[in-house]
Amino acid sequence: MFKGFRDFILRGNVMDLAVAVIIGAAFTSIVTALTANIINPLLGAIIGKPNFDYLVAHAHGGEIKYGTFFTAIINFLLIASVVYFFMVLPTQYLMKKFNPPPAAEPSTKTCPQCLSEIPLAASRCKFCGQPVTA
Repeated sequence: MFKGFRDFILRGNVMDLAVAVIIGAAFTSIVTALTANIINPLLGAIIGKPNFDYLVAHAHGGEIKYGTFFTAIINFLLIASVVYFFMVLPTQYLMKKFNPPPAAEPSTKTCPQCLSEIPLAASRCKFCGQPVTA
């Protein structure tokens, strides 16, 4: 039983997931600080309130706090944009730079008579009609 648990914990993808969760938690605090200290004061300067939490609808004696939902959407969009522009795009750039795509196999060959490009499977040139060997 303990061997199975040990094997589960020491698998690569479990460790990668644990690291991702820890980094995500740290990253969340950074984005929360950005939102609370920069974005919300800018919103406050523009619309007069630091966030949308003041937006509340009253229905049959209850409160529907849809402004809190808008604030959560803004926070999500900020996190998603920061992750994309500061993590995904640079990683894709580095992957393309250090791991270029493999060269594609040629799909044509050159006719020895007229030097035209013809398909690999062709036995005769479509331009000059000469037989072509493989």
